[in-house]
Formats: sequence, structure tokens, C-alpha cells
Amino acid sequence: MIDIKVPTVGESISEVTLLKWTKNDGDYVDRDEVIAELESEKATFEVNAEKAGVLKTAAKEGDTLKIGDTLASIDESAAKPESAKQPETATAKPEAAQPKAEEKKTAAVEEKSSASPDAGVKATPVASAMIADKKVNPSTITPSGANGKILKDDVLAALSSPGRLPGAALFTRSEKPEKMSNLRKTISRRLVEAKNTTAMLTTFNEVDMKPIMDLRTKYKEAFNKKHGVNLGFMSFFTKAACYALKEWPSVNAYIDGDNIIYHDYCDISIAVSAPRGLVVPVIRNAESLSMAEIEKKVVELATKAKESKLTIEEMTGGTFTLTNGGVFGSLMSTPIINIPQSAILGMHKIQERPMAINGQVVIKPMMYLALSYDHRIIDGRESVSFLVRVKELLENPELLLFGKDPVKTLLEL
Repeated sequence: MIDIKVPTVGESISEVTLLKWTKNDGDYVDRDEVIAELESEKATFEVNAEKAGVLKTAAKEGDTLKIGDTLASIDESAAKPESAKQPETATAKPEAAQPKAEEKKTAAVEEKSSASPDAGVKATPVASAMIADKKVNPSTITPSGANGKILKDDVLAALSSPGRLPGAALFTRSEKPEKMSNLRKTISRRLVEAKNTTAMLTTFNEVDMKPIMDLRTKYKEAFNKKHGVNLGFMSFFTKAACYALKEWPSVNAYIDGDNIIYHDYCDISIAVSAPRGLVVPVIRNAESLSMAEIEKKVVELATKAKESKLTIEEMTGGTFTLTNGGVFGSLMSTPIINIPQSAILGMHKIQERPMAINGQVVIKPMMYLALSYDHRIIDGRESVSFLVRVKELLENPELLLFGKDPVKTLLEL
């Protein structure tokens, strides 16, 4: 018998939560097979079987466990079941499976034949006629007849309350308590800490996205064919932020006690909405990466976040954060600083708006930008200048090559 203990996942982490068992008590597991998912205050991770054998669980889903606690044990002396050695193939006993398929097909045909031919649902003749006459969507009707059949009164009820959610209970006042996960607790604590310990202020600007949109339209197919990844907006914003951070180093710094820590590199954190909460994986040395390398890294980190596969190392140590609320439709927001960093750049929804250009009204695809910053370390001049520089780089994508105008660079101006 071998014990599986809760592994050490970080220097400051002393406990984890058992999210779920991927194998049941008494199951035979192979070596290195995933048996459970745990969640710390920073990330989720998997636990693998150290030996092959029969699993004996020692905790329940939702339990809080200390580092080093026994999670489960494996009886490695147990014999591997025959069913595990020789699993049945999908083609085994086709003659036995055939009648079931035929039965399902027959049942489906019978169900379809009993439904209203016009509405595609079960309804009485009178109800079917009313549905067709009033052009009522059958999905908004709650059936009360036998076997889910729609009656005349059901149609009348739907017509009298057209805004009601179909099938929803009326005037309900139920509540459901749910324990906060460790990750959600950490997010809550850090957000409150950021609000309480920084002199946070937000400055706004807007950027004409047409140059970048035109560039993407022109080169997206060639870019994908060459690099195997789509040309998105994030690489443009990352590049622009890196150039601006080099020019305004205090935006890329943070306070540590009585010191200000400056960085000669740009580790860009990108805010990603994961199934269990907001996470901020880091693109290391973004200033040294090409557009394609940035896009590949964004896809890699976003995929890991959605699958809860991010490691603690991948979420530690950023110097500046980008967050894109525009993917959810946000037009403007004031993002909260990702401490201990000193600034965060918020991207938003691209929306066509009338703009005054040389005395003429022109429709432009515009995006609001928001820079939240710690006023203790970043002055107003620096924050505004940083945002104006980002705007300039985005509205003139050719500047992203050198950070300067190519012609002026050629002329050494």
C-alpha cells in the first residue's frame, strides 16, 4: 500500500481544496494516471497515481487539505481486472447493438408522428391552430398536458405573459449558499488590497483602430500561413506597451518598501477569464518577442487558463498588465491594478463613432483605452504621456518596427 499525499505547490501555500476525483474509490488506476484535481489560492493542478493499483480515497470533494495530508492510497498488490486488460471494442457484438438502435429509431419516429406537424411539438389540434395563427414560439410555452402535450390554456398563458421565461417558476425567492473557492478568496483579497494600499487613479484616451484593422485584413491569411497562428489585436497592444514602458520606466516599476524597483524587461501579464475565476498568466520578455511569438504565447496561455492547466510559475512576476474587457462588450471601465505592479492598461470594445477630422464628420472604429496607475510612483505627466504614446503607436503600426518613424530614423531626425 502506498500513500498519495498533497504535494507542495508553492512557498506561501499551506492548504488546498479537493475539487474533484477523476477516479472513483475502488477503481484500478495505472501509473501516472490523473486521479484528482486540487485547487490552491493561485491555481488548479492535477494529482497523478505514483503506482498502478486499486485506489482508496481518503478525502471528499470540497474538503480543505493541508500540504502533506494523505489524499488517497493505492494497493499496488491488487491484480489488474480482466476488463481493464482487454476492453471491449466499439464493434463488439454488433448484432446485439442493432436491436437497440432500431428501438431508438422506432421510438423517435413514433414521437415525431405524435407531434404537431406544423409546430414540430406535441400539441392538441386547437393549440396547434392557435400557435400557427398567433405565430407563437413553442419554446416559450410551458406544456401542462399528458406527456408534455401543449393545451389550449398553455398557449393562452403564454400570450398573456409574453415576457416570462418559459418553464421558470413564478415569484420564487429561493437562495443557495455556495462556499467560495480558494482562488476566488485570493482574487477578492488582492482586489481589496489593491484598492486599499495604492493611490489608484485612471486616465483615459481613445484610439482609431482602422489602421490596425486594415493591416490585419491585408495580411491575416499570409500571417497565418507563415506562422500557423492568427494575427490578433493583443500582439499590437503588447508591442506598443513595451515601447511605451521603455520610454516611461516608472510605469513598469513598483514600490518595495522604501525602494522603487525598475525593470529593464517587460513581463506582460494578460488577464484571462478562466472557468474558476480571473487569472493573469505572464508573457516573459515580451519586448524581445516577435508579433508571431507573442500571438503564439497568448494562445498557449489562454488555452491553459481555460483548461485550468496554468502553473504557479506562469502566473508569477509580471511587471505590467493588459486586460481586454472588449471581448465581453465593455465600452469603458476602470481596471484595478494587479499588485505589486503599478499600472494596468484596459482595452475595450471597438465601436464605430462619428469623429471630427479636419472639420468633417467621419465614421471611425474607435476604442477607449483606460490606464489605471499608482499615483505614488507614477505622476500625471508620465501616465498621460504613456497612454498618448500607446495611442500613437497603434494608430501608426509602422512605428512598431523601430518605435520611431522609419523615414525620420533614416534621416536621423
